[in-house]
Amino acid sequence: MAKFVVAGKANCPHYAKTELVADFLGKNVPDFQVHKIVQAPEDWQKWLQELCKKNGWVHENSPIIWRELVDRGGKGLLLGGYNDFMEYVQGYYGFTSDMMTTLMLKIARENFMSHENEREDETFYKNLTKPMAIWVSGALSTACANLIPTLVNGEVFGQAKEVSLHLLQNDAPLGVLEGFQCQIEDMALPLLRKVTVQNTLRKAFMDAEIIIVLDDFVPVKDQSIEDCYKEMVSFYQKLAIMIDTFAKSNARVIVAGDYILNLKTYLLMQNAYSIDHCNFIAVPTQLEGEVKALLAQRLNVNAQDVKDVIIWGNIVRSIYIDLHKARVSQFESAIWGPPEFSRPVLEMLQDKSWTEERMMEEVRSHRPKIQAAVKRELGLSRAAAIRKILHWWYFDSPPGELVSLGVISNGEFDIPSDIIFSMPVRFCGGKWVIQTQLEISEETKNKLKYIAQELKLEQRLNFNPVEGSDLESSSDQDLQLEKESNKKRSVFF
Repeated sequence: MAKFVVAGKANCPHYAKTELVADFLGKNVPDFQVHKIVQAPEDWQKWLQELCKKNGWVHENSPIIWRELVDRGGKGLLLGGYNDFMEYVQGYYGFTSDMMTTLMLKIARENFMSHENEREDETFYKNLTKPMAIWVSGALSTACANLIPTLVNGEVFGQAKEVSLHLLQNDAPLGVLEGFQCQIEDMALPLLRKVTVQNTLRKAFMDAEIIIVLDDFVPVKDQSIEDCYKEMVSFYQKLAIMIDTFAKSNARVIVAGDYILNLKTYLLMQNAYSIDHCNFIAVPTQLEGEVKALLAQRLNVNAQDVKDVIIWGNIVRSIYIDLHKARVSQFESAIWGPPEFSRPVLEMLQDKSWTEERMMEEVRSHRPKIQAAVKRELGLSRAAAIRKILHWWYFDSPPGELVSLGVISNGEFDIPSDIIFSMPVRFCGGKWVIQTQLEISEETKNKLKYIAQELKLEQRLNFNPVEGSDLESSSDQDLQLEKESNKKRSVFF
C-alpha cells in the first residue's frame, strides 16, 4: 500500500496542483492513499522547520511530499517538492498533468479561502468550549451563594458557554472554603467546568474575564470610621493590583454591596491601570429593585411592570431616586392598552405627599425590615441584580429600558468628571451607554451637584493613588464634614 502525505501553504499554486494530482491517483489507482496537511501562510515556515528537524530532512519550499512506510514504521521517505512528486508519479504511474498556471492560481485562492473559513469555524467552536473564567471576591457572602447557580445554568451567558468558577475570600479558613467548593461540585451543574477556592490574594484573578467584588467593610464595634476606611482602601488597592497583574485586559469588574460602592469602584479603577475605565461598574440595581417593589405595592401591579426608575448619585449613601421618567404598565384604570402600553408613575400615584415624605421613610426602613425578618440578609435581591446586569452587558438591555449604574463620569449632566456616579444607562453591543438625551430639571441638577461634592470629598479624604489614604492630613473641617456624612444616608425625591 502506498500512502503519501502532501503538505503545503494554503495559498500555494504548486500545492494546489499536487493536491489535485494526488486526489486523482487516489480515485483511480488501487491501494494509493493520500493525506493532506494545509498550513496558513504565516505558520508554514515554522511548521516546516520543526518537521524537517524532527525527521532529519532538508526542504525549504511549499509543498513537501513524503511517503509513509505503513507496514514498516519509521519516519517516512521524503520525496521532495512539487517537481519531485510530478516526476515520481510520471515514472511510477505514467501520469502527467497539463494544468494551466491560471487554473493553478485560481485553485490556490479557493484553497486559501476555504482554509480561512475552516480556521474561523475552529476558533468559534473553541471559544464555545473554552470555559469563561469568573472570579468572585467575598465568596462567603450570601449573595455569592445565591448567584452561583444562575452563573452556570446558562441563564446569563447562554446554554453553550461553560464556566470555570474561582472563589476568593481573603483570610477565610481554607476548610470552610473547601466545604463550599464540595457543595458546588455536588450540584453537578452541567455548564460548570471546574471550581477553585482561595483564601489569599496570591495570584488572585488569574485569567479572569469577569470579576464580581462582594467584599464589604462596615465599622465593627469600637472601630472608628477612619480606621475602617483605611482598612478598606488598603484592601481594595491590593485587589486592584492583582486584577491589573493577572486578569485579562478586557476583564469586566462588577462591584456590589452595602457600603460606599462608588469609592470602592473608584479605588479598583484607579489602581488597575491596564483595564479600561469603562469596564468597572457599581451596581445599584438592588436598590432600584427595592424602589420598584414599593411602587408596585402602591400601584397594585407586579414589580416587573414598573420601568425606568433612576437611581442617581452615591450608591447606598446619598442618592436621588428619580421617578420623573418612571412608567408603569398593566395598571388598572379607565385607560387600557396592549401589554407594552405604559403610563407615567407619578401620574398614577396621585399622592404627592407620599412620594415626597412617606416613601422616603419606607425606602430607608425597607432593608432593615427584611434583615429583621430573616435574622440575616439572604442576598437574593443582590444576586438577582448582578445576574441581570451581567446578562444585559453581554446581550444588551431590552429596547427602550433604562437601568441605573455606577460608572465613570465624563461631565454628563454637569456632573464633575473622574468620579463614579450612578446614572441612567443602556447596554448596547457589549458596552454601557449613558443616556445623555434625557432632560433633567435645574432642581435635579442641584441635587446631583450636592451628591457629587460629597463624592469628591470621599475621594480626597480616602484615596491618593501614590501615597494611599491619609485622613489625618486632611483639614479638621473636611474631616468633620466626612464624619457627619457617614452618620447619615440621604435619599432625595
